[in-house]
Amino acid sequence: MRKRTRDACERAVVDYWRRGGLSSSTIQVYLGWIRRFRNHCQQRKLDEVEQLCMSGLQRFARCHSWPRVKGKPGTHTAAPARSAVHAWACAMRSLGEAVPAWRKQSVTPAALPRLLSEYADYRRAHNGVAESTLVRDLDTAKQFLKHLRQQRRRLDRIALVDIDAFIKTVAARVSTGTVTDTCSSLRGFLRFLRIAGHLDADLASGVMSPRFHASARPPRTLPWQDVRRILGAIRRSDPTGKRDFAMLLLLATYGLGAAEIIGLRLEDLNWSVGVLKARRPKTKVAIELPLLPSVARALTAYLRLERPPAKGISQLFLSRRMPYRPVTSSAIRHRIRRYAERAGVSVKVLGAHIFRHSHATRQIDGGANLKVVSEILGHRSSSSTSVYVRVALRRLRGVGLPVPR
Repeated sequence: MRKRTRDACERAVVDYWRRGGLSSSTIQVYLGWIRRFRNHCQQRKLDEVEQLCMSGLQRFARCHSWPRVKGKPGTHTAAPARSAVHAWACAMRSLGEAVPAWRKQSVTPAALPRLLSEYADYRRAHNGVAESTLVRDLDTAKQFLKHLRQQRRRLDRIALVDIDAFIKTVAARVSTGTVTDTCSSLRGFLRFLRIAGHLDADLASGVMSPRFHASARPPRTLPWQDVRRILGAIRRSDPTGKRDFAMLLLLATYGLGAAEIIGLRLEDLNWSVGVLKARRPKTKVAIELPLLPSVARALTAYLRLERPPAKGISQLFLSRRMPYRPVTSSAIRHRIRRYAERAGVSVKVLGAHIFRHSHATRQIDGGANLKVVSEILGHRSSSSTSVYVRVALRRLRGVGLPVPR
């Protein structure tokens, strides 16, 4: 690589790092290691781009002179080199270079047995099941087949006593709600076995699940003043403050879930007409929401001042550090708990869904139409939304009857 080309490449990467929020001191440290790495590749006639991976870094580490601790490179010295080469690889990829994957995928997911593979195809084709539900149903089928093997029972010879025994073992270690879900999944698997000719009798109708009402316990909610305290505890001058404020404001304002926040893309923001498009993860139904001024200001601040320069990544909310990836549900939950602790809000169970519940309760408490709230939340039936009426305290007080004397 010619000197001028090397210098131009270095300037482009440094500019990318600066836009990504790296400090000048960090960039200087990274450049020192990158120049050593590039000289290493040039001296050994190695393709520099091909070496931008974990194996290339390890080859560089073996050839480089490191401070030694009991015969091994000093971790305090090797770590900056790894970070520098990784950051260089991320920048080169964003600049259009065909950089290899940092780590090779050594572990491939195991293929499903033939029976379960047929069951998965059947569920997708005839039931329109969400992938998250399919994972649960396949896990139930695996557990049931494992139980039959342990009991030395053939699949075509099973009876209701075998099903009862399996449900009893499940009930001994999980909650009533989980047992109900397991029974529902097992019924689906048994129907498939009957249709596919593996069973002569219809055993699905004999699966008796415990009585469990999802509305038996009111949804966990926060008083609206506590939601505002959590939002107020976010310091927007912090490195991820603008991102976190925008995410939590979306949760509180529209009742979106963590999965919907993760799924938001840049093209979902229609600034010209003031519309935000969100997709429900289970139903795959898109809903258009008004881009309210406060939300628009928070998103604009994040996009202009804080979102990393991640070329080719359309997801709206990204991690701060390279390689830039979409935020995860666990990251959102962690940020909520952090700001709740800072705000002095103590709740036993706290996550993104409590914002959703609080939003729904506040809307119903304010007199919003139940059907409208149901559509905004993405519920298939208004009966799913009616559970929030039970915690709409202001509305309930208005229907209280006087106590007879």
